Amino acid sequence: MSNSVQSQQPMDEANAVQARDHKFLTRAVEEAYKGVECGHGGPFGAVIVHDDEVVVSCHNEVLKNTDPTAHAEVTAIREACKKLGKVELADCEMYASCEPCPMCFGAIHLSRIKRLVYGAKAEAAIAIGFDDFIADALRGTGFYQKANLEIKRADGKEAVFAEQVFEKTKAKFQMY
Repeated sequence: MSNSVQSQQPMDEANAVQARDHKFLTRAVEEAYKGVECGHGGPFGAVIVHDDEVVVSCHNEVLKNTDPTAHAEVTAIREACKKLGKVELADCEMYASCEPCPMCFGAIHLSRIKRLVYGAKAEAAIAIGFDDFIADALRGTGFYQKANLEIKRADGKEAVFAEQVFEKTKAKFQMY
């Protein structure tokens, strides 16, 4: 193989990945618009892809479902898991219109999605009034202080009792 063919191959592959990312990210952004137009929730969309095919395409449904956890990414994970009949999405990718909040990032991590591509930075959402604890959490700047709730670990027997559930049930399930 000549040098010009070898040097062109990685560039063609990079261009193909970029085009693919653009295609699916565009779909996530379209979902964000759709959710706002329907009155379902904030301007966030997410798409889960498996083998270059869209498994699900979702938007924020916080208002529609009266559910503060119905973010686009969480909704997409829930629907993809149901559709594929599994709790692990290690062979899937997610395209999100915006940088995921800590809850969504946690769900993405727990579902084992292999790749995440997002469009807007969290600051874009913050600029229109979404809670800035999202960016603080992502940047590691102490979001617990902004939560306005007391966080306390139980002490005494209650804490021990709560910890025992893990030891007593470990034989009944297998982790990934």
